[in-house]
Amino acid sequence: MATKKATQTTLAVPAPRFRTLAITIQGTAPYMQARFSHKALQAMRDKMEAGSTAKSKRTREARDFEEDFIQAQHFSEDGWVGIPAAAFRNACIDACRMVGFKMTHARMSIFVEADGFDKLDGTPLVEIAGDEPKKTEMAVRNATGVVDIRARPMWRKWGCILRVRFDLDQFTDEDVVNLLTRAGQQVGVGEGRPFSKSSNGMGYGLFTVKKVTNV
Repeated sequence: MATKKATQTTLAVPAPRFRTLAITIQGTAPYMQARFSHKALQAMRDKMEAGSTAKSKRTREARDFEEDFIQAQHFSEDGWVGIPAAAFRNACIDACRMVGFKMTHARMSIFVEADGFDKLDGTPLVEIAGDEPKKTEMAVRNATGVVDIRARPMWRKWGCILRVRFDLDQFTDEDVVNLLTRAGQQVGVGEGRPFSKSSNGMGYGLFTVKKVTNV
């Protein structure tokens, strides 16, 4: 009896095609930063290492708001202050929900390249261009419900040049520019941004696209 031969399917995986655009953005609202300070991290570590003896040895130190202001900034290895590159990438991914594009695909298709890295923890950073940050003190409510005062840096005028690398099989140049524009006008970056996961935001961290060039 003749047997039917199984058909074979050849899977062809095309090589990825990436393009990078240099996109200049300009802030349309203040940008506020709140890096988790190295001092606070060290205090937590010391408390964990002390174990059950931590409470008996605990002393309340005077609050240095100027130090809090400095510690809240991302300083690069070269000394300049930057915004985490992931903030812009995540904003673009969040904006995908507004246009019906799969966020899971966007996570593999769009990236923001770093200008440098945080000198303490290696966070990829994009350099901020603009005025010097001003110390801003605000009353906040901690997760425990206790009211606290936070000193944070705020840039009233700011901007960046983003090097956005993307998959040409998923996005066109126009798609990327429009997606970043939506991210700047509807999502934002930093503390108090409109699409904050912990609140409705204060309208901070918004921006617009000013110039686009090929890299």
